[in-house]
Amino acid sequence: MSDQPTTTTIQFDDFAKIQLRVAKVLEAFEHPKADKLMVLKVDLGNEQRQICAGIRGHYTPEQLVGRNIVVVANLAPRMMRGLESNGMLLAASNADHSRVILLTTEADIEPGASVS
Repeated sequence: MSDQPTTTTIQFDDFAKIQLRVAKVLEAFEHPKADKLMVLKVDLGNEQRQICAGIRGHYTPEQLVGRNIVVVANLAPRMMRGLESNGMLLAASNADHSRVILLTTEADIEPGASVS
């Protein structure tokens, strides 16, 4: 049995609004104004974007470049410590966030591929 709290359920139509896509990490660097943020430049096939993610301390920039990750592609942009983030990567973490694991593809696939 899990100690995770019960979550609110959503309808399929709500889930269908989320566009999950494969993105290839082209560049990565530590956010200059945030201890926990990493800044990624990613390729979504038809465009490149910048995403800020709270994975600093779990990954180095060198571990990220060239990897496929799964992102929420239709999330509204938001400013994160002075840099715009245009999407959100997906990761799994334990309860205290001492371990963070990126969601990725089992095999290589083109950037922009749909995840469902």
